[in-house]
Amino acid sequence: MFVFYIVSFLTAAVAFLFALYLYLWVKKHKIENKEIERISLLIKDGANTFLKREYKLLAAFAIAVAVLILIVFPHPIWKSNPADNVLTAIAYLAGTALSALAGKIGILVATLSNARCAEKAQKGLKDAFLLGFRGGSVMGLLVVGCSLFGVAFVLMITGKASILLGFSFGASSLALFAKAGGGIFTKTADVAADLTGKVELGMAEDDPRNPAVIADNVGDNVGDVAGMGADLFDSNVAAMTSALVIAQSLSGSLAATEMVFAYSILGLIASIIGIMTARVGKDGNPTRALNSSTYVTTAIFLILTAVSTALLEGFSWRIWLSSALGLIVGLIIGLTTDYFTDDTKPIVKKVAKASSSGPAFTILSGTSYGFISSAPAMIGIAISSLVSYKICEPIGEGYALFGIAMAAVGMLSIVGMIISNDAYGPIVDNARGLAEMGGLGEETIKVADELDSAGNTVKAVTKGFSIGAAGLTVISLLGAFMSETNSALRELGKDLINGFDIMDPSVFFGLLIGAAIPAVFSAMLILGVDKNAERMVAEIHRQFNTIKGLKEGKAEADYGKCIDIATKGALKELIPAGLVAIVSTLLVGFIAGSKAIGGFLVGNIVSGLLLALFMSNSGGLWDNSKKYIEADHEGGKGSDAHKSAVIGDTVGDPYKDTAGPSINTQITVVSLVASLASSLFAAFSIFG
Repeated sequence: MFVFYIVSFLTAAVAFLFALYLYLWVKKHKIENKEIERISLLIKDGANTFLKREYKLLAAFAIAVAVLILIVFPHPIWKSNPADNVLTAIAYLAGTALSALAGKIGILVATLSNARCAEKAQKGLKDAFLLGFRGGSVMGLLVVGCSLFGVAFVLMITGKASILLGFSFGASSLALFAKAGGGIFTKTADVAADLTGKVELGMAEDDPRNPAVIADNVGDNVGDVAGMGADLFDSNVAAMTSALVIAQSLSGSLAATEMVFAYSILGLIASIIGIMTARVGKDGNPTRALNSSTYVTTAIFLILTAVSTALLEGFSWRIWLSSALGLIVGLIIGLTTDYFTDDTKPIVKKVAKASSSGPAFTILSGTSYGFISSAPAMIGIAISSLVSYKICEPIGEGYALFGIAMAAVGMLSIVGMIISNDAYGPIVDNARGLAEMGGLGEETIKVADELDSAGNTVKAVTKGFSIGAAGLTVISLLGAFMSETNSALRELGKDLINGFDIMDPSVFFGLLIGAAIPAVFSAMLILGVDKNAERMVAEIHRQFNTIKGLKEGKAEADYGKCIDIATKGALKELIPAGLVAIVSTLLVGFIAGSKAIGGFLVGNIVSGLLLALFMSNSGGLWDNSKKYIEADHEGGKGSDAHKSAVIGDTVGDPYKDTAGPSINTQITVVSLVASLASSLFAAFSIFG
């Protein structure tokens, strides 16, 4: 096993070195346009200011939770060996720190890349694409390298996969708040900027006269780079953790543990190779280039893992099949999402056409197709979990759940490439804004729009992929919860849990409450955007009414005021929503016991996946319908169809970038809280 730890560290080091090379490659391209440089520095300063204030708040929260873990998790410190509590608390803080570091570095690289990408767009699609993608790849490599290094280090030092639950909870809790806070910030600015600039005043998307325009571009970074980076760091760590917790409870646990690390290592190697192959021709298609790199990465991973399974002793072909199935289902989810959100496909065109009849039809058609789009992904997750379970069941007791866990590891094996694609999106989105604000001309904006459209499609695919992976991960975390709970019940001399019967009133009680939490959580985040956007709209009106010459472009807006409104509102709203998810889990457990928590997790998973997929896909669909119209279809910019599509996009913004992608983190967080507190629920509950 020691060899796998060393190889994990070496592979992570290779990823870090390659990320450093890409960072230096991006940095060597100089910014020649002084106005572009000035605006990009405003975006960078705004993003760093928000991140500093957010991380300061989250640091206080993390310290408080670490103290709580030290006292009572996984056992009351006065009733057991305190070493487990100490190690879990340290692991929790390490998980939060690494997740925060990934977000911080992502912001650094994204704000370094955006202006350079804008200038490259003047020379054509090829150079601009490569710079935007390589900038995003730095984030992808660092996130996966950090997760592999962190998991390997914690397990090597402690020897207990259960301690990894603390590390994973640290990553998940940071991701939950970072994604929620960043999402509220970015959609506050986006909604306010669109409603005032586009709808009221007929301005272009990134018109520098709009006071919210810098805040909008800042939001792309804090929401889609720092937030999504923390989210996928959490997903990768949670997938590995759940697989390792189950692996250590199996006969032949050493081989099972080695398979988890081997597949994770090979996934990172495949992502590095895939990133190196990403190219687009002079007149090529950016979406096709991004998808092709993903397919290359997938093929390399499947080949490398097949070779390792054939050569290494104790590796099972059944486990390989489960892992391969998870990855293939992830790709199918991505392709389905692409079909419903790509502006070259028929669904987007149908919603754009419906927009000609008014905003009500934009909303109705987008909502309908959003719900339909969730079905293939839900079915794919169901098939993947069932087939993985059945394939691995004959290996031995406990291997069925391990098969599901390895399907999640397989689905997230190419997460380095997935994050690279996702981080590419906000970089080219910022580049498009900078091209317009810097007056680089219509041809440059057109190139940037093409890059941005591909970014929107790939971001939607990434969200679908990460939600699907979260679905498989939390199913395996449910298995980890059962394993931890049965260990506690065995010590207490109580009956073990073999499953969760919904006819049991305790299970049904938990199921109903668990199903309600994602809806309440989403509502709180969307209301946060709503209230904050109203404040910003009022500020934009104030500036247009009081700053002489602003509408005519003869005076500069007070961009900092809008950034401050978005920051304060996001920080105010992010903690309550996250606490609802965590506190409700603890209340259900202490009121109705372990079986109720099983039902709670099942309800939370099913409801959460459905809502996350619906909101992510419908939001992406509305966004690209608007962009399709702006590309001179259905009347083009300024038409009635365009105004309707902007309203649809405004509704979809908090769906796809705030609530939707935050739900998959929420279901992971409550699953980890349940596992950490499993011994307490087994020992102390009112009706359990």
